[in-house]
Amino acid sequence: MKIGDLKNKRITVMGLGLHGGGIGTVRFLHEAGARIAVTDLKSKEELAPSLAKLKDLKNIEYVLGQHRTEDFTSVDMVIKTPPALWTSAHIKLALEKNIPVEIDSSLFFKLCQNPIIGVTGTKGKTTTASLIYEILKIAGRNPVKVGIGQTSVLDKLKDLKKDSVVIFELSSWRLSALGRYKLSPQVSVITNIFPDHLNYYKTMQDYVKDKKYICINQKASEFCVLNWDDEILSKIETEIKSQIVKVSKNKISDGKSVYISDGAIYLNDGIDEKKVIGLDDIKLRGSHNLGNILAAIGATHAIGVKLADIKKAVGEFKGIPHRLEFVRDFQGVGYYNDTAATTPESAISGINSFVEPIVLICGGADKNLNMAEFAKVILERTKDAIFFKGKATDKIIAEIKKLSPNYKFIVVDSMEKAIEIAKSRAEKGDVVLLSTGSASFGVFRDEFDRGNQFKEIVNKLK
Repeated sequence: MKIGDLKNKRITVMGLGLHGGGIGTVRFLHEAGARIAVTDLKSKEELAPSLAKLKDLKNIEYVLGQHRTEDFTSVDMVIKTPPALWTSAHIKLALEKNIPVEIDSSLFFKLCQNPIIGVTGTKGKTTTASLIYEILKIAGRNPVKVGIGQTSVLDKLKDLKKDSVVIFELSSWRLSALGRYKLSPQVSVITNIFPDHLNYYKTMQDYVKDKKYICINQKASEFCVLNWDDEILSKIETEIKSQIVKVSKNKISDGKSVYISDGAIYLNDGIDEKKVIGLDDIKLRGSHNLGNILAAIGATHAIGVKLADIKKAVGEFKGIPHRLEFVRDFQGVGYYNDTAATTPESAISGINSFVEPIVLICGGADKNLNMAEFAKVILERTKDAIFFKGKATDKIIAEIKKLSPNYKFIVVDSMEKAIEIAKSRAEKGDVVLLSTGSASFGVFRDEFDRGNQFKEIVNKLK
């Protein structure tokens, strides 16, 4: 497919949203000369920030507060927002009419002529993708970020140069479309798989199936970087046709691998073992981030980046916003923003990154995840916890009560209140950590809104 093929096509964009992805899609299609209808169940008032960013574009039809049947049955293509279900009534109408339904990711893959490194995982994918980008930048490979954090997708096609390498962060939702069209990137990375989005998927097996689309359709000449310490990933080797690069915090003696041994990271290219960097030379905080570093090394080495460039980038990398992000030291208390920890496992990793006493801000909306272990870690590893109201918090409280019936719970409905209480509880030498282990909707627009509010309020403390 070529971009020119979209000219004069009638295309429905399902879901403008507030995160930027829909805006990028509309701008790309407008520039390509498509005839666009944007439909979203949200109202004009709710979508005001996104609509303001598109006000310079002419001849776009907006259908807001509803979905019309004709926008899915009398068009040439539908591009659905990633979180929308494939079983949605309107998506099924389009599919029954043999109208192609894309997600921005599948359309990007069809139009992109450059090599793509795709990164997925329940946690760590944004950090891993960001480090891959930094390594490729130092190596002079003209990298382009796509879908990393809140970066958009289709409008990035115009940024590609002939020698550019794409680093694409792929959610399970975006991978579902790749699976439908049998598409996989040239280099795939899976950081780990834990239970997540079980409010969206009927079973864990369905979630894993979408994750595996990142590598299932790769060719034998391509590469798949797998976390060999992950129980699920270590069992899918026989399903993969590409060359596997195993990454582990333990030594791997055979095959292509990146691993930790004797206080350093080593790379085995299948013939020789070479030291990449000592652990003491790494600035990125958190033992869980070592797995992300190993994966980034494996992916960039697979496409020919020199070890000297990899070592330099890894040694300089300090992390990214919203992931164990140091915000401020106030009155001897360190404030850290880990809002991207939206699963109990990722919040536990955040907690375990500190030896200091922790005042934890956590809880929120539920994704149908088990909170038993998170509750146990809160009891064992934190001196205080403040909870945002929500169904996930209800589950955490229920689990804590089983272990400690007399635990005193503090539940709040705003970031201002959470930080006010955390500030009063924290003492010099403590850490205040926003690591919720839960989704954000209800109290916040999304996890980035939650993290940005945390940073803004903390930076105003006097």
